[in-house]
Amino acid sequence: MSVPLTVTELHGHPRVAEAALVVVVFCAQWCGTCREFRPVLERIARTRPQVVFAWADIEEDAELVGDIDVENFPSLAVFRADQVLHYGVSLPHEAVVARLVDSLLGQTAHGASNVPEEVAALAQRVCAGGRS
Repeated sequence: MSVPLTVTELHGHPRVAEAALVVVVFCAQWCGTCREFRPVLERIARTRPQVVFAWADIEEDAELVGDIDVENFPSLAVFRADQVLHYGVSLPHEAVVARLVDSLLGQTAHGASNVPEEVAALAQRVCAGGRS
């Protein structure tokens, strides 16, 4: 299994149902910052096996994420079950992203407010599909 998964691999993936969090990174192949982010995300993913990480290329994965308006790259969406805990831009600073993921892992709070409907719909599609 690759780390991270592609966003299309999330739906129905057995790890999604048992994951503490699902982190989706929205990127674009032409984005240099996104290319810098990939190895950062891989390192973070290897040290957090309880979290499922996925990569969403807004052009290659347009059928699944095309309705999401990503204003800046890369952007992160973090889900617990089918609830969005975080959605926003993130630079490829390993310590900052790791701290965000770790803080959300320890958080028992409810979902984020002001989340675009399309991001919430993606959480529903990919996370609900991983449950039995």
